[in-house]
Amino acid sequence: MIYLRLKNVRNAKEIIDMSSYVIKKPYEFIGNWRKIFNNDNPIDLEIGMGKGDFIIEMAKKNKNVNYIGVEMFDSVIVRAVQKLEGEDLKNLKLIRMDATLIDKVFKKEIRNIYLNFSDPWPKKRHAKRRLTSHLFLEKYDYIFEGEKNIIQKTDNIELFSYSIVSLSTYGYILNKVSLDLHGSNCDDNVMTEYEKRFCNKGIKICMLCANKKN
Repeated sequence: MIYLRLKNVRNAKEIIDMSSYVIKKPYEFIGNWRKIFNNDNPIDLEIGMGKGDFIIEMAKKNKNVNYIGVEMFDSVIVRAVQKLEGEDLKNLKLIRMDATLIDKVFKKEIRNIYLNFSDPWPKKRHAKRRLTSHLFLEKYDYIFEGEKNIIQKTDNIELFSYSIVSLSTYGYILNKVSLDLHGSNCDDNVMTEYEKRFCNKGIKICMLCANKKN
C-alpha cells in the first residue's frame, strides 16, 4: 500500500499554532507531561496519528486516560486540529514533530504506544526508519514508564512480518496477533481514517499487541 501526504492546507501553520491542543515546545515538558494534563492518569501515545480519527475517538471514550498524538507533517496534523474545533477534550494533546526525536520529548512516562498504519519503508536500506526497528525500540525503552506495551495495526503484510520478528528478537512477547482483525472479534476496536478506507475496499487489517516486562 502506498501512503501519500495530503496537499497543503491554506494557512495550515497558523491554524496549528492557534490550537490549544497543539504543544508548541514539547521538549520543555520532558519527564513532566502529567503537569500538562494536571492529573496522574496514564499517558498513551500514538506515533503517526494522521488526521486524528483514532486518537480523538480514544480520548472521547476513555476520559481517565491522557492521550498524545505525534505527527510530522503540517498538512496532516492540521486535519486533526480542524476536527477538534468545538471539542473540549482535556485529556488530549498533539505534537508536530519527527518521531526520531521521541526520546527527547518523553522520559519514563508513557504506558502504551500505538502504531497505526505507519509508513512501511519497503526498501531494505530504509529499514531503520520503520517504527518497529531496533533503533526505535531502543528509543521506546527510554520513554516507557513501566511495562512496555506496543499495539500495531497495518494493511502491509511485509511490515507486519518485519515487526513480529523485530519485536520478538528484542524481547517482546506477542500477546495477540491477527492477520484479519475485522474478521475476528474486535468490538472494542477504534478505527483510523486509513482503516475505514481499507475496510471499505475489502483489504484485511493486521494487528498485534506486544508486551515487554522490565
